[in-house]
Amino acid sequence: MIVLYEHPLSPYAQKVKIALREKGVAFEPRMPDLLGGGDTDFQAANPRREVPALVDDQTAIFDSTIILEYIEDRWPDPPLLPRAAAERARVRMLEELCDTYYEPINWAVFEVRAFQRATGALAERLLHRATAQVGGINGYLDRQLGSHQYFNGASFGWGDLAVVPFVHAADMSGNQPATGSALAAWLERVRARPSIAQTFEEAVGSMEGFQMLPDLVRSGQFVREYRDHRLEWMLRSGGLEIVLEGMQRKNIRFSHELK
Repeated sequence: MIVLYEHPLSPYAQKVKIALREKGVAFEPRMPDLLGGGDTDFQAANPRREVPALVDDQTAIFDSTIILEYIEDRWPDPPLLPRAAAERARVRMLEELCDTYYEPINWAVFEVRAFQRATGALAERLLHRATAQVGGINGYLDRQLGSHQYFNGASFGWGDLAVVPFVHAADMSGNQPATGSALAAWLERVRARPSIAQTFEEAVGSMEGFQMLPDLVRSGQFVREYRDHRLEWMLRSGGLEIVLEGMQRKNIRFSHELK
């Protein structure tokens, strides 16, 4: 049995779910106890306590990119990576860019709008910066797509499933691809795929009760991870006070130390 520890809103989990569904691999999705932190099976699968984590019998893998590589090795058909070495490198670079540059932009928008980490003028400044940055990366992705139907080239693959969670999330928050652009047409096309439609439908279904999130954050019951690219985004975008306040209130955290 394949178990995937995930959260439906995590773009990192989404790309893994899309890959499994494209390959026809049945899996059991499990949402770990991220609030209580008492899910020992999840912690055993990923000592960093981050989703996604995949368990295949006695094998446990964490980190979405490593999981994708495992899926490609374990179930090679249909292949998701292009055949040529240069093309494989190209789609992996797109994945890295989305994971480390696009994700913190969308994440910061969620921090402001859903968790209400900032209000008033500070919120406006952060959201304005995020909108400008989404415009920049969407323009870059549009140029990378060019005249191709997919980021993988002639057919859907790794490059597409690695990009779509981030472009979709930005689109849902009001930062759409430019009207008439190749990226906008691509997004409409890939969202019609069953693997992607189901994954995004599950994300919407997980949002029930989100009106409680600001209170959960303020009370310290819900702790968000500020590490790496997310922390960098807040610091360089003028959100230092958000980080300091979160550390004081203990509703943000950094990577777990291993014991």
